[in-house]
Amino acid sequence: MSTKSDAAPLPPASANVKPLNYREQFQGREVVSRFIDPCEAASKATMACMNKHNYDREKCLDYFQAYRECKNAWIEQRKDDRRNGRPSS
Repeated sequence: MSTKSDAAPLPPASANVKPLNYREQFQGREVVSRFIDPCEAASKATMACMNKHNYDREKCLDYFQAYRECKNAWIEQRKDDRRNGRPSS
């Protein structure tokens, strides 16, 4: 069983604001999945923060905000791509 001191330090919340390029996430896959998440790093950082702080949400608000900003940027990117006729996958 690990203790809090054994855990790796959390990355800064601001490091996960920008989503990965979702087109790159889809490339190389035979089956396109709707479960590809370019904001997976932000999601995992948020959960790591929650685990580290015994699920005290108040201590992880920066991570939640970074995840929201990442998802909003990703959704806007996909909307722009569809409006401009670019493939979304």
